[in-house]
Amino acid sequence: MSPHTDQHPREDQQSIPFNQASQLLTSFAQFLTICIHNILYYRSIYPAETFLTSRAYNLPVHQSRHPKVCSWIHDAVDAVKAQLVLGVVERIAVTIYDGQAKVMERWMFDVADFPAWRGFKDTKGVRADEEEEEEVAEASGIAENSAESKINWANVDEQLRASVRKLAYVAEKMAPLPDGCTFTIAVELREESEAPIGHPQPWIPTQPNLQTKSKDKQTPGQDVGGARTTPLRAVEAGPLFFECWVEEGRANEKPPSDSSNE
Repeated sequence: MSPHTDQHPREDQQSIPFNQASQLLTSFAQFLTICIHNILYYRSIYPAETFLTSRAYNLPVHQSRHPKVCSWIHDAVDAVKAQLVLGVVERIAVTIYDGQAKVMERWMFDVADFPAWRGFKDTKGVRADEEEEEEVAEASGIAENSAESKINWANVDEQLRASVRKLAYVAEKMAPLPDGCTFTIAVELREESEAPIGHPQPWIPTQPNLQTKSKDKQTPGQDVGGARTTPLRAVEAGPLFFECWVEEGRANEKPPSDSSNE
């Protein structure tokens, strides 16, 4: 979990029927799971022989064969989904640390423009502006445009396919990481959102060096943004929009050479 961010929900954020939103959420969760496994494979967090190769989106993808790794990723993605439904997530980060807990890379998924979940009854954490908009729409009896409510699932799959392919290409071409790296998954919350505190408690506050800027903290942590950013892809398929990029940490920078050209 990351603390509050400095951005507010978009007023023009699309609201779609709950059944379609649920399908989009499931598709995104599957996509995120595939990306996490691929990151672990291409960045050699675990030995290559501990992965099996399968296919998704008509592409070869890699999945860890270790039951505990698979279980951890499954539980983590479920925890992310629970926060996405509440509309409190700004970004998702797959963060890689070296053996001294220094940030080496952050694989980012900006979901600030994710569709709103119409029909979700648990109002805890739901954005107030969305509640008001939904009440006005229901009171007015405005029927949705059937053409706008349809989702081109072939387009969604193609957009996700292209993102998986670009992520794998970039991850494979990056400089090798040192031995002994670990990873975790974090969410950066919207500024007005409450931290997900409860029982059981799947989230813990992130380290100060990865805490984002907020109204109470004007300076972001030193590792936010990294030393270099590589765009991956912006996914736009009907109501589904999010962006992906990778941040290379300052700890990953090579020290300047002492040699001179004299």
